[in-house]
Amino acid sequence: MDVLPSDAGGRHPGWPAELGPLVVVAGEVALRPPRLRDGSAWSSTRLRDRGYLQRWEPTPVGDWQERNSVLAWPGQWNALRSLGRSGQALPFVITVDGRFAGQITVGNIVRGALRSAWIGYWVTEHVAGGGTATAAVALAVDHAFGPAGLHRLEATVRPENIASIRVLEKAGFRREGLFERYLDVAGAWRDHYVYGLTTEDVPEGAVSVLVRAGRTSRP
Repeated sequence: MDVLPSDAGGRHPGWPAELGPLVVVAGEVALRPPRLRDGSAWSSTRLRDRGYLQRWEPTPVGDWQERNSVLAWPGQWNALRSLGRSGQALPFVITVDGRFAGQITVGNIVRGALRSAWIGYWVTEHVAGGGTATAAVALAVDHAFGPAGLHRLEATVRPENIASIRVLEKAGFRREGLFERYLDVAGAWRDHYVYGLTTEDVPEGAVSVLVRAGRTSRP
């Protein structure tokens, strides 16, 4: 994984960066920073996959069509870039064979003695089940624990979201508890499992764990 050089503006270690690729059933998975020109692909994907995505995502304020239109992307892109530059997050686009396939973000980064963050992700319905999310999470984990210098990552997931639970567990995350009525999702307050991972849990790296298990390979 290659880290792009930072400028003199005090960017957070580990961002911007381009990570991967890893080979899975769906194709070659890689991570890169969001681009302004991603707007069309992002919007068309989000609108097409509304039924697939909306049941797992926080209840949005406003209309789904408006919030996911091409015109909404520049604001989102600018916010993500600002978070990356200020060291509050590591935002990435997921690509499969070079095409837009979702997003993954290491967010709410806390430095000091804690050095922790949460990780969240989504992939298009077209690549779901093909190993894309698992590979993306592994790439992000190794980057967060390596160049970004973090020690702990957390993720929350609804108990009903079996596919996402499997993604986290394949990457080495362990279930640590249940947050009751934690987040407003699909119009109601939903329980979420909390999963955690520290550098000590994957000393060889999450990608190496997947490669050894035959779930992915390096090109």
